[in-house]
Amino acid sequence: MAKSATAPAASKGRPKMLRQFELIDKVRSYDPTADEALLNRAYVYAMRMHGAQKRASGDPYFAHPIEVAGILTDYRLDTATIVTALLHDVIEDTEVTRAEIDDLFGPEIGEMVEGVTKLSKLELSSEHLRQAENLRKFILAISRDVRVLMVKLADRLHNMRTLQHIASPAKRERIARETLDIYAPLARSIGVHRICTELEELAFEHLNPVARDAIGRRLDTLRHDQGGAVSQVSGEIAAKLETANVPARVFGREKNAYSIWRKLQRKSIGFSQLSDIYAFRVIVDTEDDCYRALGVIHRAWPGIPERFKDFISTPKRNNYRSLHTTVVGPRGMRIEMQIRTEAMDRVAEEGVAAHWRYKDKSYGFDLEHQQAAGGRDPLVNLRHLVQVLEHGGDPEELMEHAKLEMFLDQAFVFTPKGRLVSLPTGAMPLDFAYALHTDIGDTCIGVKINGELKPLRTVLANGDVVEVIRGGKPVVPPDWRSITITGRARSAIRRHIRQTEKEEFTRLGRATIDQTFEAAGKSRKDVSLRPALDRFAAASEEELFDSVGRGRVSPPQVLEAVFPGLKADERKAATARHRIEDGKQAKLYVRGGGLTPGVSIHFGECCTPVPGDRIVGILGDDSKGLTVHTIDCEKLAEFEEREEVWRDLQWTPEAERNSIARAKLIATIRNSPGVLGQVCTIIGEAGGNIVQLRMHHRQADFFDVDIDVDVQDARHLTHIAAALRANPSVETVDRRKD
Repeated sequence: MAKSATAPAASKGRPKMLRQFELIDKVRSYDPTADEALLNRAYVYAMRMHGAQKRASGDPYFAHPIEVAGILTDYRLDTATIVTALLHDVIEDTEVTRAEIDDLFGPEIGEMVEGVTKLSKLELSSEHLRQAENLRKFILAISRDVRVLMVKLADRLHNMRTLQHIASPAKRERIARETLDIYAPLARSIGVHRICTELEELAFEHLNPVARDAIGRRLDTLRHDQGGAVSQVSGEIAAKLETANVPARVFGREKNAYSIWRKLQRKSIGFSQLSDIYAFRVIVDTEDDCYRALGVIHRAWPGIPERFKDFISTPKRNNYRSLHTTVVGPRGMRIEMQIRTEAMDRVAEEGVAAHWRYKDKSYGFDLEHQQAAGGRDPLVNLRHLVQVLEHGGDPEELMEHAKLEMFLDQAFVFTPKGRLVSLPTGAMPLDFAYALHTDIGDTCIGVKINGELKPLRTVLANGDVVEVIRGGKPVVPPDWRSITITGRARSAIRRHIRQTEKEEFTRLGRATIDQTFEAAGKSRKDVSLRPALDRFAAASEEELFDSVGRGRVSPPQVLEAVFPGLKADERKAATARHRIEDGKQAKLYVRGGGLTPGVSIHFGECCTPVPGDRIVGILGDDSKGLTVHTIDCEKLAEFEEREEVWRDLQWTPEAERNSIARAKLIATIRNSPGVLGQVCTIIGEAGGNIVQLRMHHRQADFFDVDIDVDVQDARHLTHIAAALRANPSVETVDRRKD
């Protein structure tokens, strides 16, 4: 019988440390065959090895691995994984060796402990590179055994739960940012939604407490206003299903604060326009019941076009399966629904961890059950990243590709023979070609989409049938990087063009150093660069210029090496961010597209590109030379039939790390005292600099404001816009394009 229910309450906080018998009881509750002696031995060994070590909270250090093990028992993982959790820090933080772990606990556990060992002792030239290199080694380890990733995620989760005890704000911010950029997406990639969500919420609390509190206050108000309606709607949905003899349970759930923040960042709408703050989950018995329930709901209430997704017939890459639909429900409420079975719901929450079970007199990962539930290897996404590693490249490129692969949702496209290919949303034909085979990508010269010839910059949509047109020999233009998004495609392209880039990066590095020297009132022509060559272990000036052009060495570091003891005003002038403007310095900020010496570069006033935007150049017929546009600029439609004027461009490292650019926003705000001041304060607190502000279209209740603001990059601009949208007096915020 269908019945309504409320969303499950959040679990209460775990006690500081599980006692030995409690941990054993938890494991044996789902695995009666668990090796109790092995668990006892690992528990005692971890306590003895960590001894008197303390955590930042003042608790004994051994409380941490015990709590990590406790988290994993909630996911019913096997004994070897629980033992690995108990021992995961002993190699790094004590005198214990891998050989000793192998002798005492076996090579399987020894390999996992080594794989999950933290890499914080790795010393590289910068924090950013250290993080990227850790990710490189970590992916290689976890791509062989998903249990390593589960232990690492539980380790990070417990560290985030106790992050407030770390005294240094900078360190807290670094750990929270790393959690948001790497560990939450890794959890999402294998479907462990519960861990992913908690990691995001904890990181958001430390990275942006102002926005989190603002969203929390809005949710409190919404609960007060609509809390009763949610229960009533659940009851009405349950009643419709019961009448149709579809056994189900129905409950409403509230979107978490970080999910709302991400939607405010992605969509140009205000908080009040979000339609899925509350959504409803319908849990049924069988897959057939999912479709029966969908029919009942769509007959009862009108569905909203383009808002239906069938993830049962085509599961997400992390094996998530569910039906999604949005209807105009009871009392005209716009309602988002997820319809799934109990088994699908468990996979949706626990991902790969849902497939540990007791089978054939042993307990462990059940591959057959996993294949029946979704049919996909839980580590397939991570193995794509391993292919990126095999093609070389520096750690920062891996970081970029990893985030793209893990963050983006998927699109399903087909070969002419009907083979299904899953790609990240936003993928283009070259991504498709390289997903089929590296040789197909290398020899691609064109593409047909649904039987029609299309440009290689066309974004693929769900259901497209894509046919790759191939040439005889591999021809890989440098600008192909801007029309791909997957790490596999970009790494293959990079392998072909790596040698041809050196000259371009050398030119950029030389020009950037000259600009920095000039800003400090110095000249490179009058001095020797030998001190900088020695400091950065460069064999020649060309190699130094190349390192600067690629962003591995900063121009101020070169200046300091050549002119030690710079005055404060000279140092400040050299390290100040440079404004991206038209003119002779423009080539410091964009590259690619076969730019020829002497061509002038201008940044389109129509779309005001900022670093981080995907950009293209249009070669003009007038004296303007090359004009840089964002890829979605409406003005590009004028040149759609003139492929000869298009130039694919990228931002240089100098633009992405050491520049400011002018961007334009338009906001609709309430016409009440003090609101404009709030808007300015929000922008200032978010690090933006208002250059110009204009009000127009004044009405009784609202007015529009054009805001020109200096930002560091597109991510910074998105952050400012989202912060504005979180304010209750701001109705909408959009990026203005003339």
